[in-house]
Order: sequence, then C-alpha cells, then structure tokens
Amino acid sequence: MHTPTTMPACLYIVATPIGNLNDMTPRALDILKQVDIIACEDTRTSGKLLAHFGIDTKSRAVSNEPIEGIDNKKSHNKLWAYHEHNSAIQTPKIIEMIQQGHSVALISDAGTPLVSDPGYQLVQAAHMADVRVSPIVGASAAIAALSVAGLPSDRFSFIGFLPAKSHGRQKQLAALQSRTETLIFYEAPHRIVASLEDMAEVFGADRSVAYCRELTKTFETVHQSTLGALVQFVKADDNQQRGEIVVVVAGKDTVQHEDISIHDKLLQRLLEDLSVKKSAALAADITGVKKNALYQRLLELQA
Repeated sequence: MHTPTTMPACLYIVATPIGNLNDMTPRALDILKQVDIIACEDTRTSGKLLAHFGIDTKSRAVSNEPIEGIDNKKSHNKLWAYHEHNSAIQTPKIIEMIQQGHSVALISDAGTPLVSDPGYQLVQAAHMADVRVSPIVGASAAIAALSVAGLPSDRFSFIGFLPAKSHGRQKQLAALQSRTETLIFYEAPHRIVASLEDMAEVFGADRSVAYCRELTKTFETVHQSTLGALVQFVKADDNQQRGEIVVVVAGKDTVQHEDISIHDKLLQRLLEDLSVKKSAALAADITGVKKNALYQRLLELQA
C-alpha cells in the first residue's frame, strides 16, 4: 500500500458541473487533484472531466486486493467505479481506505452526488464508522431549476424521477396532488410527454409549472407555463423532448378563493384592531390560507 497524501482522511462529497464546465469550483478542483481516490459512477465519463482539467488519475493509494470496477492491470488508477450495482462491495473497501488514512472524493456523472444518484450507503457507512464527511458544494440541477422557475421557493420538495409506467406514475402523482409546496421532478426525455400528460390530468391543466431543460448548456430552455399548455409546447417541438429535464410544479392552493369567505368573521374581527397587512399575516398563520388570498379578501370586505 502506498503512503497516503497529507490531506486529512475524509470522504469528500464533490459537486461537478451539470453542463457548463466553467461551473466547476476552484475548491472542487483542488480536492480532486489531492485526494488518493475518486469514486465515480462511470470511470469513462469522469475520466473525460478530469482530463479536461488536467487532473492526474494515477493513484498514490493502491490496495493489494483487486478492486471492483477498475482494470487492476493498469497502472495505479485512482478512479474507482461506484454505482448502484457494486455499492455493496465498494462501500466497505472505501471506508477501510479512509480508516487507513487515505482521502476519498465521491463524484457523480454531473451535479451534486446523492441527488438521484448513488452514494447514500457510502455516506451512511462513513457516519457509522465515525469517518468525517465533508461537502464540496457546487451545481445541482434541482436547485438551479428552482432558482429560475419563478415559483415559491420558501418550501419545496424534491421528488426526483417518477415511476416509468403510467399506472405507477399516476398513483404517485395522486399522492402528491394536495401538497402545497413547490414540487421538483426529474424526467427522462423518452417519457417526458407522457409524464406531463399525467401531471396535467392529476394536478389539473391550470397548475403553474416551469420547464427547465439542458440547464447551463448551449440549448438551455426555461419555459414558464401551465401544465396543459406545456404539454402542447413540448409535443410541438421534438427538441424539447431531448436532454436533461427538470420540471418544477407549483403546489396546490390550500383554499380556493370562493372558500375564503368562511373566514370572514375572523377577518372582520382582526380588522378592528389591525391593518389589512397585519390582519392578512395573522389570519394566514391561523388558517393556513395563503396570505395574498386573504389580503385580497380583506380589501373586498373593506370596500
């Protein structure tokens, strides 16, 4: 076994670009240059990324035992394949390497590891073994999409990929239909039309949505619409059915406007002592109704 580097023995969770390579952070580059091992989904994909930045993949930490996922006949490759099919084998090996004093970086094919990517078992095992885990932050398609969606971002849920078949997909969407926070989905290009149709059917064609495709890349799309209109937009352009896709869907309104009148007595009482703005804020805390809707109702009651 070769001598470990001077870096602290640690598992670094390193974000990589989702498209534009200029989004690679200087800190991420420094970590990847210095660690003994880089665990990655696909050694070919990650090898191209590392080559672009001139990062040497010859390892300073080589186990005498055969390593799953790499060609051990090749000279000291510090790239270790780590994916859903070999994680049970690789996880204890990586933890052992860190315990022996080596530094390890986990990267995915693109973006932040563990977000719809492998790695949960490795991070969990690290915590159980009292191994330090450190995030090296950077790009994430989900957060990038949320930032440009123009939808409420104070509360959101990352759903990831829906089931591949329509029955399972509609069942999961039905369970999400009444959620009031913004929902973030990933979807594969060959299923995007069917998934959007199911969303429009279950959530309603008028539900607000942002369609984010190929973020940070040459043919980036950020299109705000309703689900019904978005289905037609995507169907009409084959190019919109290609690439990496994030769909950001608005949450359901907690109470329809016509139902707000049931709170009129409360609103009128609050108006006796408070301004419209403060009344709306307090009523929202009490009832769970959106503040803007209550504010409009208060104006109506004052008219």
